[in-house]
Amino acid sequence: MKNPYQELPSKSFWRPSVAERNMLEISDLWTSKNEIIQSDTVATAGSCFAQHISKAMISNGFNWIDAEPAPEAMPPEVSKAHGYGVFSFRTGNIYTAALLREWVEAAFDVTPLQDELWEQDGRFYDPMRPAIEPDGFESAAECMALRRHSLAAMRKVLSEVDVFVFTLGLTESWRNKKTGFVYAACPGTLAGTFSKDEHEFYNQTYPDIYADMMAVLDLIKQHNPTVKFLLTVSPVPLVATAVPRHVLVSTTYSKSVLRAVAGDLSTGRADTDYFPSFEIINTTPFKGSFFMPNQREVAAAGVSFVMGHFFAGLGMVAQSKPTPAPKAEVKSGDGDDEEDDIFCEEALLEAFSK
Repeated sequence: MKNPYQELPSKSFWRPSVAERNMLEISDLWTSKNEIIQSDTVATAGSCFAQHISKAMISNGFNWIDAEPAPEAMPPEVSKAHGYGVFSFRTGNIYTAALLREWVEAAFDVTPLQDELWEQDGRFYDPMRPAIEPDGFESAAECMALRRHSLAAMRKVLSEVDVFVFTLGLTESWRNKKTGFVYAACPGTLAGTFSKDEHEFYNQTYPDIYADMMAVLDLIKQHNPTVKFLLTVSPVPLVATAVPRHVLVSTTYSKSVLRAVAGDLSTGRADTDYFPSFEIINTTPFKGSFFMPNQREVAAAGVSFVMGHFFAGLGMVAQSKPTPAPKAEVKSGDGDDEEDDIFCEEALLEAFSK
């Protein structure tokens, strides 16, 4: 009598699917659980790496939604610095599930966002997205009005969109001690002033993140019964950790927890899928070849390789074919990818390194 392993395909075994293959020839890493076609509308949010997915989908004919386009007269480099055209909503990077939950629950009038603003040198900053106005807003009224505009845009898009893609990035967060509301960044880094009496660090756990993501997905589903969710985990390591341990260990904790949550949501929900961008960049067969010399940023070749697997999993061939290169061939004087214009707020923490 045959045992279950004798019925499995080659991709279920390490030797034929990994060990005996060139890393660039490893295939069948993902097949989309839910049909996604080019005519689908797609909204994206999350950490920096989510921007790669939106850019690739646009270049391959998908209908990516930009709910808050930049003013027509604004130059592209200025609009990017002000958070336009980065994600489907002008939220800046949403690194944690808790912050996503705050945005979505406010958009659907479940729990309003706090009125807290950060004032500095007569300018005002939104703690939910402190980097979208590099020089701050002129007034508190302007800041709040534009926040309401973003919430309305989010509600409209999430109520109608076919596919919502969210990239989980971090477990580490900073929040208000009194209200419990999570900020987009630690006060005193991108903007604001840090106070030990008012602010506290919290490293989110698996139960926290799972509950937050379930609440988000269920709430969107109530307003948009046919929506499909696609989760990814950013392969980019932490810039810095507020936990008193090595940043490499904190990175492993953070990504492991996020990967476990994404996997369990994908397994437990018919409307939710997981795409393994994290595995394609970080696991041993790929030997770290797709990172820039700083061992953190993903080179353009790595992004192209990831997106090649993404479109293959949809039964498509990417219009811009992946041209992966080993790390030795990636050239950059300072570790920055010159072809990359990804906006990553967390990277600004590097300025505080001693």
